[in-house]
Amino acid sequence: MQYATAADYAAYTGISAPADVDRRLERASERIDELLMGAVYAVDADERPTDPKVADALRRATCAQAAWTLAVGDEYGTASAFNRVEIGSVKLQRADSAAGTAPRHAPDAASILRMAGLLPGIVIDGSRW
Repeated sequence: MQYATAADYAAYTGISAPADVDRRLERASERIDELLMGAVYAVDADERPTDPKVADALRRATCAQAAWTLAVGDEYGTASAFNRVEIGSVKLQRADSAAGTAPRHAPDAASILRMAGLLPGIVIDGSRW
């Protein structure tokens, strides 16, 4: 389920939405769903939140997630696969899972959800375990 539209993205970021914004917002919505695992809030028959404050938080968090993945250039979380990449003589060093991974979730998205009461405490993402 996509929590935000291209118009929402443009309003949140203050910039025009990229041409592929719908795909990016769908992907961002998937990341938001990961954060919401275990969250409790009222929904309608289409599983959309009935509380306007919750709907607004999901919309803003999704826009924050999409903007963050555009800014870091890692929409699919592939940066976590390598902890070192060199272009000259191409050297790739796979990330050690014990050392942790790059975060998959935008700090602003987690903050928005936490402030809306949808997340308890803090979000632990990647290497912080």
